[in-house]
Amino acid sequence: MASPAQRVVVAINPNASFGGTRHVGPAVVAALRAAGHDVVPLSAPDYAGLVRITRRALEEPAGALVVVGGDGMVNLGVNLVAGTGIPLGIVPAGTGNDFAAGLRLPTGDSDEAIRVLVAALGRAPRVIDAARVTGVQPDPALDAGRPEGDEPHRWFAGVLSAGFDAAVNERANRMRRPRGASRYVLALVAELATLRTRSYELELDGEVLHVDSPLLSVANNTTIGGGMRIAPDAQLDDGLLDVFIVKPVSRIRFVRLFPKVFSGTHSSLPVVEFRRARVVRVAAEGIAGYADGERFGALPLTVELVPGALSVLV
Repeated sequence: MASPAQRVVVAINPNASFGGTRHVGPAVVAALRAAGHDVVPLSAPDYAGLVRITRRALEEPAGALVVVGGDGMVNLGVNLVAGTGIPLGIVPAGTGNDFAAGLRLPTGDSDEAIRVLVAALGRAPRVIDAARVTGVQPDPALDAGRPEGDEPHRWFAGVLSAGFDAAVNERANRMRRPRGASRYVLALVAELATLRTRSYELELDGEVLHVDSPLLSVANNTTIGGGMRIAPDAQLDDGLLDVFIVKPVSRIRFVRLFPKVFSGTHSSLPVVEFRRARVVRVAAEGIAGYADGERFGALPLTVELVPGALSVLV
């Protein structure tokens, strides 16, 4: 039985996967139209422009916002619909697609992902948690739509990185060359060569801790970086954040730890600690927080999990 026709806004990143999945956006639009939906396809040459036109499109009633791209596009979508009740649909077309994988959406087959999306529009969305972050750097594109007096904030649905992996992102963003995924490989190697343990002040639901760690993340989803299972027990709808802490280790031991992170078998190691909380404040000198691959700003940042803040099409 066909799903009732809906107005569906589709935000497309034409540069997802470095342009290698450019065909996916038009295929999504065609499939939704073939299913009888009123489709509003949107694309822009830059992030700010895409946020602006997508927000404008959502000012009219919409049955869903669909994003086509990787985790950066998911983050754009989450920031526009969290707390609104508008369902978020995802067609993964990026390099990592960690959040889509956490929802068990097809990540290696765009045709199957489109089929799942069209079918999902005919059933009730899944309601999950999202994390609201304050202390963030200003973002003119997102802040422009905030009500007067609303505290500047950003949302994420996946993982906030505040250690080694965030430093890799920061270094890669400063590099002009090479273009493409190899830039992140070079940034990772450079950060490994200068690996350092940082001193953090954590506040977990009011409990203050001082920890030293080279790698620290605050997770709602299980994975980052295209499948690194940093928080294998994290759940998207349990009302809690999973805080992943690696205790001080040598560079050699840190490198040996990495393969275990991809399999999730690191969680039983004595150098790894997990804590759970609803509200987490992370403070440290000289490091920025990245969530879903996007720069949120220099620490300190406060992360509050909001149960049921996000509806997703699965």
